[in-house]
Amino acid sequence: MIIDIIAGARPNFMKIAPIIEAIENAKSKGKNISYRLVHTGQHYDNKMSGDFFTQLAIPQPHLNLGAGGGSQAEQTAAIMIGYEKAILSQRPDLVLVVGDVTSTMACSVTAKKMKNITVAHVEGGIRSGDLTMPEEINRLVTDAISDLFFTTSESANQNLKKEGVSDEKIHFVGNTMIDTLLKQMPYFRKPDYFDKLDLKIGEYIVMTLHRPANVDVGDQLNKLIHKIVEYSNGIPLIFPVHPRTASMIEKTGIAYSNLHMVEPMGYLEFNYLVKNSKAVITDSGGITEETTVMGIPCMTLRDNTERPETITMGTNELLGTNPNAIPPAMDKLFAGEWKKGSIPEMWDGKTAGRIVEVLLTWGGE
Repeated sequence: MIIDIIAGARPNFMKIAPIIEAIENAKSKGKNISYRLVHTGQHYDNKMSGDFFTQLAIPQPHLNLGAGGGSQAEQTAAIMIGYEKAILSQRPDLVLVVGDVTSTMACSVTAKKMKNITVAHVEGGIRSGDLTMPEEINRLVTDAISDLFFTTSESANQNLKKEGVSDEKIHFVGNTMIDTLLKQMPYFRKPDYFDKLDLKIGEYIVMTLHRPANVDVGDQLNKLIHKIVEYSNGIPLIFPVHPRTASMIEKTGIAYSNLHMVEPMGYLEFNYLVKNSKAVITDSGGITEETTVMGIPCMTLRDNTERPETITMGTNELLGTNPNAIPPAMDKLFAGEWKKGSIPEMWDGKTAGRIVEVLLTWGGE
């Protein structure tokens, strides 16, 4: 059985690493399973891609489609054209896609339209309900044509059932990103600038912002950052700047004495930063899962989330995009009144093994 594993953007890499390891383990025990790693090139520089392959010991891709850059439509088209050629050169038995990036959707559609190849979606069923998010479109399209669903939560299971997916296609396995987090935690390493900025454990806040609603309009980004700075009690704010955000900051000239803008960093350095922080302020989805497991307070500057378990069980709170929601949340943080949270079911570091067991059963092993 040959499986194509699709990855293309930074959020994918930490999700595929444990799956590749679990496949290699099964193969070493004589199981009939192998894979072809297809990197679409959606994130293509070292900071957004290469460092992750090195740090997470992901093998070099068998294929790189080189489909980076361009608009949503241009990138989708480039990935589909590239992946069509890959399938024609070698037809896999199953295509495994992860998450909700453009690569996920584009390769799923290509596989189904060309050869009706079985598609398995890792992290299937998560929903924000917000059709203005490109990721939500990717989720809906991918799940509409997938054959196997590997889910991270009971809410994802229920979403799929509401959409008519039969129980036998849904496999509640947990979260592969947490597999990677737990495995790599002993190896987290201090970023170069940690000592230069005289950062103290538990005495700084990490920020990540990249969503269009927050960064594509300069005035909104200005207002958000101003409120965060105003209510930060003067402690350092460490802001790894996504390329999308960097261009807007350059235009608006945002600068504060305790706001330290740094380049995107490797997985091990970033998670060292998060694990030792006082809190995280973000508009990402995946980071809310990691902060939940690490027990770090998290404020999400979005109006919705596809990961409700990080709120109902974890350390995350959804603040929305109104800057006026920031002061009371910061007051709660500095008063020591933030909720402690707990770890969701099956986020135990063993998800990839469960996925491979299902794949082997599907393949007749």
